[in-house]
Amino acid sequence: MSKIFFFLVGCIVISCKENPSTKTSSHAPGEEQLEVLDTLEIISKPPKKIFKTFDNLADTTFVRLADFSDGFSYDLRYATSNNFLKEQVYDCAECYTRVKTAKVLIAANNTFKEKGFRIKFFDCYRPNSVQYKMWKIVPNPQYVANPKKGSIHNKGGAVDITLETLDGEELDMGTDFDFFGKRAYHDMTELPKEILDNRILLKETMEKHGFWSVRTEWWHYNYGKASNEKVANFKWPCNEE
Repeated sequence: MSKIFFFLVGCIVISCKENPSTKTSSHAPGEEQLEVLDTLEIISKPPKKIFKTFDNLADTTFVRLADFSDGFSYDLRYATSNNFLKEQVYDCAECYTRVKTAKVLIAANNTFKEKGFRIKFFDCYRPNSVQYKMWKIVPNPQYVANPKKGSIHNKGGAVDITLETLDGEELDMGTDFDFFGKRAYHDMTELPKEILDNRILLKETMEKHGFWSVRTEWWHYNYGKASNEKVANFKWPCNEE
């Protein structure tokens, strides 16, 4: 009876030493014995971002463009001091437009993306209170629209843009944003062919989508169907991610 007891205890001890989560590969005498873990590697993927839609939104509603597409790039200069005013006039960097403008911007950007480029924003909708700030710094209608009348930026129908590759490399447009001189004019033809071709690509594509340009600023585009909207002073919150 005692022999049977010790035999059973020995079997239990041996079985406890085995690792049920591993398997041993068959091998010939003298070969190294390998342990193969019986596990499954799980590769996690970040959740796909869900964008808002324009369903049930009036064309005049102000919307944050980044909520509807992640296909754009941003360098919103007036939220910094890197602009011709040399002062920050926005509390935070956001790009808002009216719905009607946002729709055609997304359509235009899709056209650019087919050619390997995307829109980069310098400025979008501008509250009229900010227009007053700018006018106080530079009260010259040659550079800043008089806030009493307002600009199409204040109506949610104008954008200041350039183009960049899908890898984030800006196309050469000949001048920086807000360069006030003849080199920034659309009819300035004494420029390298690459620069002229880049400007033509920007201008012709935007015009096909209903925008019109300003002769003296290669970066400025107005959406025709939003040019008759009222001047607005909507202010966006600064706590959105």
